[in-house]
Amino acid sequence: MIGPSPRCFAIVSEVGVPLVTLEGVSKSFGDHRVLTEIDLAVDAGEVVVVIGPSGSGKSTLCRCVNRLETIDEGRILFEDRPIPAEGRELAHMRSRVGMVFQSFNLFAHRTILDNVTLGPVKVLGQKRAAAEARARELLERVGIADKADSLPRQLSGGQQQRAAIARALAMDPVLMLFDEPTSALDPEMISEVLDVMRSLASSGMTMIVVTHEMGFARSAADRVAFMADGRILEIAPPATFFDAPQTDRARDFLARILRH
Repeated sequence: MIGPSPRCFAIVSEVGVPLVTLEGVSKSFGDHRVLTEIDLAVDAGEVVVVIGPSGSGKSTLCRCVNRLETIDEGRILFEDRPIPAEGRELAHMRSRVGMVFQSFNLFAHRTILDNVTLGPVKVLGQKRAAAEARARELLERVGIADKADSLPRQLSGGQQQRAAIARALAMDPVLMLFDEPTSALDPEMISEVLDVMRSLASSGMTMIVVTHEMGFARSAADRVAFMADGRILEIAPPATFFDAPQTDRARDFLARILRH
């Protein structure tokens, strides 16, 4: 059971200025166009869930926001400034954006506590004692406080993903990116990770979530963005999207995925 948040993640941003803005973003891998003229603005405190068929560009979009992939055209603004190309400014920006991947990417030879503590100590310059106290607070929040001294291999997949979420939160990010965070999990482990994500969403954390979990999209999103063939075909509040999709492609996708 996930307890209430010990701190609120709502971000105070300049009135009328989105936290993240994508303007005309396009991306190709060789001759394959993956993203085409993506326009998207995400406000502070908003949860945007990106759904669509496999190969539609969802994960690439997510990775471009953190500049893990470079874009070919358009621009991406973070806190109303273009994402830096490299160097210290890019490192600083990335320290403010947490990312959780399909694979957990934990350091196998370090304890869970060390995994969560390492970034704040090495990147943010926090004292070890303060970083450990915060790490234990976060591990408690995601429901694995008793695993602090365990190695990743001693945890289930769901527990490892919750540790990865705690590690990202330890950097005190203003934005969390989730790229298919439950796709590598057994079905019985998915709900424990989604519960943590719902708790984050309700606490005011700004989130962009790429997922196939339609229940999460319906219950936790402020808006659902539907992608196909590298484009955002429609974006709307969950009730509007799921009850009255506007495009044939979205209607066909929902008919297929909700049937199973």
